[in-house]
Amino acid sequence: MSTSEGYEKLQKETSRRPHNFQQFWRGEWKDESRVPIWHQELRTTRRIVAKEWARTTLLLCGAILALLSIFWGAFLHVRNNLGSLVVWVVDFDGQVAPYDNGTPFVGPMVTKMAESLIETETPHVGFGVLPAEYFDYDPIRVRSLIYQQKAWAAVMVMPNATALLRAAVSTGNSSYDPKEACQIVYVEARDTTAIDTYIMPELYAFQTAVISAVGTAWSKSVLQENLTTTQLSNIQKAPQAIAPAIGFTSVNLRPFGPPQVTPAVSTGLIYLIIVAFFSFSFFMPTHGHFVDQLEGHRRIYFGHLFIWKYFSTLGAYFFMSLSYSLVSLFMLVPFSRGPASPIEPATNPSAYGHASFVVYWMVNFLGMCALGFACENVAMLLGNPWTALWLIFWVITNVCTAFYPIELAPAFYYYGYAWPLHNVVEASRRILFDTHSRIGLNIGVLVTWWAVNTAFFPVCAWWFRQTTLKKRHKRDLFHRAKGEKKSHVTD
Repeated sequence: MSTSEGYEKLQKETSRRPHNFQQFWRGEWKDESRVPIWHQELRTTRRIVAKEWARTTLLLCGAILALLSIFWGAFLHVRNNLGSLVVWVVDFDGQVAPYDNGTPFVGPMVTKMAESLIETETPHVGFGVLPAEYFDYDPIRVRSLIYQQKAWAAVMVMPNATALLRAAVSTGNSSYDPKEACQIVYVEARDTTAIDTYIMPELYAFQTAVISAVGTAWSKSVLQENLTTTQLSNIQKAPQAIAPAIGFTSVNLRPFGPPQVTPAVSTGLIYLIIVAFFSFSFFMPTHGHFVDQLEGHRRIYFGHLFIWKYFSTLGAYFFMSLSYSLVSLFMLVPFSRGPASPIEPATNPSAYGHASFVVYWMVNFLGMCALGFACENVAMLLGNPWTALWLIFWVITNVCTAFYPIELAPAFYYYGYAWPLHNVVEASRRILFDTHSRIGLNIGVLVTWWAVNTAFFPVCAWWFRQTTLKKRHKRDLFHRAKGEKKSHVTD
């Protein structure tokens, strides 16, 4: 269309615009006549519209109930499943040389309180008392296994707990630190929801109860003895050896932080799904140039078209995942501090040193391929408006198994271990916090999703073409019936 023809068309359209309120209200253009909604001509149309409105509303209400119930249902049995968050209680007190020649006092009291807690019917985390020989009488072994995610946390009574306590009372050791008696070991970066919301509150309550019980029993035991003047003087030098007597040291092997890292392993990943989903609509006009007859050329082969669609989408994911990853880098998320010892606390270590950002980018790229090509295939199979419901389903089923501990959900949600977003989150935690590595499994799951969706891509593209041809054929028949010119614009 030339510039002059376009200007003439614009003038004609402008001349048809309503010039008074009545024309505006009716929406009538020049030489056009419209009718009110209750006109008898629309009797059949009103019936059709009412049926379609009722059917669509019922469908959406059903979708809301079904899809949102999936999300709400993930929290249905949290209290009943707290026992799946295993917490070890290990007593090394008086069982490791050179502290094995006396009668332990602290350790047996701690394990007894844990056993009494286990027997209660109140829902609680999965406390379990394990013997020291299970860990070769080595407290460091406990730390290593907690890092390896064999349990969520551990309460340890140290080998010298009673020995140091007795020595402080008998010698008046003013430097005695009650917190050296016991340790609580955990990995916060493994899952902040499970650790901070469910496990640590119970451990703090258990810690308070133990300190109170041990302190009361110990002070009564000491004061019942026939103390000499020297012993009383020593107690005055180390009052902390009587009250509180013992305490706990928290050993967080991998703290969660800084705050700006939160979106990288939680809600920020929702946008990975959304961006991948909407790329289908954004690139449709671009792909359409190859099959649009108004471009003045013949259409390309169908095989070439779907190959172009696949690899152009893959290339778009490559660069979009880079942009997504750069957001974390620009927000000063640490990527280059290197790995740390699995048995010592470390702040913001990164699993792969200076290569961590590249690995993080590749995980996001694979995640976008796994999530995005599923959206591409469904969009070609279902079309609008059904793809909107698919997006809600895809987001909900991924989010409720990626951002919340699957162990606390009903067994139905174990599917999440095979879902893409759960594996992206787990791999990202490994990269950003140097947590226990399952990145090989995570990448394997993501590549499998990518491969399966790639295998279905040509099938879905063929289905999309057949559906488009049927729609165009119906449109052409309609135009012929109206005596109008056949449409030359193809999908």
